[in-house]
Amino acid sequence: MALDFTFTEEQEFFRQMVRDAVNRLIMPRVKELDEKEEFPWDLWKEFAALGYLGLRHEEKYGGMATDTISQMIFYEELARGSCGFAMAAIMQILMGTYFIALFGSENIKQRILVPAIKGEKIGTICFTEDQSGSDLGGTRTLATKVDGGWRINGRKQWITNGPIADFTTVMATVDPKLGLKGLNFYLVEKKTADRDGFTPGQRLHKLGSRCSVTGELVFDNVFIPDENFLGEQIGKGVQYAGDILNEVRIMTAMNALAIAKGAMEDARGYAKNRIAFGNPISKYQLIREKFAKYWAWYEVSWNYTYKCAWMIQNKITCTNECMLAKYHATEMCMYAVEEAMRIYGGNAFCTEYPPQRYWRDAKFLLYGGGTHEVLCDYLGRIFCKD
Repeated sequence: MALDFTFTEEQEFFRQMVRDAVNRLIMPRVKELDEKEEFPWDLWKEFAALGYLGLRHEEKYGGMATDTISQMIFYEELARGSCGFAMAAIMQILMGTYFIALFGSENIKQRILVPAIKGEKIGTICFTEDQSGSDLGGTRTLATKVDGGWRINGRKQWITNGPIADFTTVMATVDPKLGLKGLNFYLVEKKTADRDGFTPGQRLHKLGSRCSVTGELVFDNVFIPDENFLGEQIGKGVQYAGDILNEVRIMTAMNALAIAKGAMEDARGYAKNRIAFGNPISKYQLIREKFAKYWAWYEVSWNYTYKCAWMIQNKITCTNECMLAKYHATEMCMYAVEEAMRIYGGNAFCTEYPPQRYWRDAKFLLYGGGTHEVLCDYLGRIFCKD
């Protein structure tokens, strides 16, 4: 089989379109977005108007129906501008609407998916609880079958878009004793005067990705109709989650690639202009070594991550590969932002300079899509398996 690492003309054109939009709409506001810690509604409307919130969905619902590689190009380019805004948009595009598009009735798609693609409704997905993040089998949010529907009880934490969400796909169990075999997904809308639903709980104030609002969602005996069960049969939730987690991990790797590149390109410009002992510090070997090591790590991560995207697009089993890509890219990113901080020296400790923002944004990537401790334990077990 011939190896081909080139993008199609359409994909290259798409990348340039997204890059232009990011340069025009986000780059002039990067510092403001980080410092305000507010969701940028104006940017949301701009990117919705460009059609990007429907990136992966069918054209008949107003989507763009792009291929997997184009979606990853979008995630990479968007994170280059603002990791926080990228997190919010990707939650809508990928996770928040994924199961609705896959399992929702036509009524649900018209009522929820279509306005979500237009940016008129904001969605999210709920996995994490206080005692279950990577351990999905520890889920305690309970879904009880009743006449005509379900009752949902529980609390979800670390929910991206949670404080502003209009709807969510929530993972809940029919019986905690069943572990992974009891999990399912349900569509729950926000509580209103006319509708039962979830209520926002505590909002979290994060170290990085600050314009992406994050918080807790509370499900207090919420009734949902049978139509809101998202799946083909009870107990298949963990299988469905596995299908999306590959894309989540590659998306996380794309964010890491964008942050690392931004940090080191800024550091390169600084090193070429910062004079010490009569020379730009880019002339000194120990500074050049930092760039060389980053470059080697970055190229490996970039190529391997896009290989995984190609595998997903071609429906090739790649669970282990996606874990490896996420692990490698995010560790590479941490190396890059740490070295960018060192290149800036004491100035990196000031919020007036960008390295501290890259460092703060990079930290969360170590946890999203599976903590590195959990991923490494699993991958080590697979590698050592007889």
